[in-house]
Amino acid sequence: MSDISHSSGAGSGWFASLRQTFKLLMQDSFAASGLIILAIFIVLAIVAPILAPYEPYDVMMTEAGRLDRLSPPTLAHPFGTTAYGNDVLSQFMHGARVAMIVGLVAALAVGLVSTVVGILAGYFGGLIDDVLMRLTDVALSIPTLPFAIVAVSLLGPSLQNIILVISLLFWRNGARIIRSAVLTERERVYVRWARAAGASHAHVIFHHILPNTIRVVFLWITMSVAFAILTEASLSFLGLGDPSVISWGQMLNTAFSSGSLRTAWWWVVPPCLALTFLVSSLYLIGRGYEEQTNPRLRRV
Repeated sequence: MSDISHSSGAGSGWFASLRQTFKLLMQDSFAASGLIILAIFIVLAIVAPILAPYEPYDVMMTEAGRLDRLSPPTLAHPFGTTAYGNDVLSQFMHGARVAMIVGLVAALAVGLVSTVVGILAGYFGGLIDDVLMRLTDVALSIPTLPFAIVAVSLLGPSLQNIILVISLLFWRNGARIIRSAVLTERERVYVRWARAAGASHAHVIFHHILPNTIRVVFLWITMSVAFAILTEASLSFLGLGDPSVISWGQMLNTAFSSGSLRTAWWWVVPPCLALTFLVSSLYLIGRGYEEQTNPRLRRV
């Protein structure tokens, strides 16, 4: 396995880990392709308020003064219009912002909780490990989608509540994965030397354990972005999305509730393809990085 260089300094250890991470990603064609696709969606999310022709819920009218509903793609509306006269392209571009906000914020929250629980359980072991892993087992017994539906219904449909629910649901597997990596790292010679030299637990964790488990944390955060985006889209499709913002899942929900899911292909295809490409790009990044760090998975 291509190990990330050990370092006795926090700054050099972290920078070396990040440099190695991006270097490994760029060495794999699949991961590089995934990064390009992901970068396109990030740029789209950033420039959406500037480049979107209209506001998501602006109503389009024909020259005769009638509602321009279910219009196929034209020069004026490249992605057509919805059953309510909204411009699909504008909704699609603003939906990218919601997908990236939910995906990145929720993934960072999930990564933080998973990392804290995994490191504390793996490094200290004993009673702390037993308590944290039993809590993880209880959390793993909770069904994901039913819990998310009930929780968002009780808390109220908003992006903040969706992110909170996602954070509560997806840290569980990550905590176990990171714990396994920490169990291996804490037995390394350099960790034993640090302990023998009188280094504190915080010093060992932040200077040795965490920088050298960053590849596992990175993989889990990458996968968590995909989980978060799909969960938000699923909840929005079920009518539990934030009504004040437009998302790809909400676009599909509106198309379904209006009875246009099968006929207005220009309304349905863009969010479906966007979700497919975005989630696939994250998979390519994770898979490519895993292949580079694990020789057994490399293609011959």
